[in-house]
Amino acid sequence: MHPAKSIITASLIAAGLSACASQAKEPISVGYGLSPELPEPASNLVPTVNIAEAVGWPTGEMPVPADGLTVTAFASGLDHPRWLHVLPNGDVLVAETNGPPRPEDSDGIRGFVMKQVMAKAGAGVPSANRITLLRDTDGDGVADESHVFLEGLNSPFGMELVGDTFYVANTDAIVSFPYTTGETSISAAPTTLTSLPAGEINHHWTKNIIASEDGSKLYATVGSNSNIAENGLAAEEGRAAIWEVDIATGEKRLFASGLRNPNGLDWNPVSGALWTAVNERDELGNNLVPDYMTSVQDGAFYGWPWSYYGQTVDTRVKPQNPEMVAKAIAPDYALGSHTASLGLEFADGLKLGPQYASGVFIGQHGSWNRKPRSGYKVVFVPFDGAMPSGDPVDVLTGFLSGDKALGRPVDVATASDGALLVTDDVGNAIWRVSATD
Repeated sequence: MHPAKSIITASLIAAGLSACASQAKEPISVGYGLSPELPEPASNLVPTVNIAEAVGWPTGEMPVPADGLTVTAFASGLDHPRWLHVLPNGDVLVAETNGPPRPEDSDGIRGFVMKQVMAKAGAGVPSANRITLLRDTDGDGVADESHVFLEGLNSPFGMELVGDTFYVANTDAIVSFPYTTGETSISAAPTTLTSLPAGEINHHWTKNIIASEDGSKLYATVGSNSNIAENGLAAEEGRAAIWEVDIATGEKRLFASGLRNPNGLDWNPVSGALWTAVNERDELGNNLVPDYMTSVQDGAFYGWPWSYYGQTVDTRVKPQNPEMVAKAIAPDYALGSHTASLGLEFADGLKLGPQYASGVFIGQHGSWNRKPRSGYKVVFVPFDGAMPSGDPVDVLTGFLSGDKALGRPVDVATASDGALLVTDDVGNAIWRVSATD
């Protein structure tokens, strides 16, 4: 096909998929909880594409908090803010970032269409490759200082401070810098601790990190290089996994695998276990497959690509692998299909009232493969002891207005004063959620 005709064809496909999409027969809530419903996979010839166009917030508007909570803008005018890290002195670091060049991830008609879809969703902007430090000097809940903390990075995402060393998860490596408390910028050259899977496809480019309690290890998330290994299993080497990295040596080992696209990481304050939020696969229907959060067991396999939610086989994956399916364990808690659940933060340290005292906050970036749309909000999942004990509760909503996305929440973090911080990469803001009283 002539290149111009290919582009026209792809554009027509992208424009028309929403019109062809069928409405979900069940509510999004069937994909919540400890034992979500898993309907039969859809056999649509063309996948549902139902993107909310990213437009940003009209002047004076902002998200809607739950009763008893107040939302204000901690910072605005940022450049695609994605991930957060709060330093011990209260300074807030935000990674202003997006995907690196990935020439092989947009090959063919399908790749071209998805590239257009992501651009419409606000994910097509160049990466600022910067970490910005925000400081609230007068304690009024608004950052009044902004400094370029680090720049010239490579699609940075996760951040962690261990002692006097600051670590950044670039898309292709974990790098470190010396850090002195209170400084507002770092000019030292990076030192590479270890490489991370990247390459010319690098489909899920985000890499997050968290340190062990004793500061001897980092745990790093690496998403898959595809939806269901359609680029071949060789392209998935070391991906769809969480790695354990020894800080002293840089040596790493696979800690857990079969996690299609893990992002958020936090330590459960009751059990001490590592928990992660994971985006599951697409194109099986409006209510398949639920995104989830789960405790991460050392050496465990969670199914991707051959099965989902334990041992439910995905017949699209070739070749099949019954031996690996038999090893797959189910995650702990479903967060709804296609919600794009990213940030994860346990409530210890937050001061939002007794109803939010025990549980976890999740930033849901929002769906493209569901009709009606799902996600586009921040939710709270209550815990009883070490485990979830109820349905998700809406904490911050109002990001959607008809077919437009005014904002898209990404990460959630605890501010030094006990407020909840939420990045919004379409509104280019950080929202601050606090108790009204």
